[in-house]
Amino acid sequence: MLGIVRRLYNDEAGFIISAELVLVLTIAVLAMIVGLSEVAVAVNTELNDVSNAIGALNQTYAFTGFWSGSHGKTKSYYMGSEFDDAFDDCDLNTSCDIVCGAEGLRSEGGY
Repeated sequence: MLGIVRRLYNDEAGFIISAELVLVLTIAVLAMIVGLSEVAVAVNTELNDVSNAIGALNQTYAFTGFWSGSHGKTKSYYMGSEFDDAFDDCDLNTSCDIVCGAEGLRSEGGY
């Protein structure tokens, strides 16, 4: 019986290596979970910045018409046109927080 215990005590055929491997892999998996979570938040933040940039574009346009004629007769004319870009709800992300955990964060414009 003493020989079996001594053999078991002296036998290190992979037990310590596998325990170290389990510990290292556990730390690596936990680090990957935290890292990927931060990557997800960073991607959402950048997409939020892109949406703010698109919402801040002013799409208002206008062009004038022309009229051509002589002696009170119209030869040709074209009416002008105008479009005014209305302010939308999410233009400056004041009410549409899409970033997880964005309480207290503000966009670059301070809105």
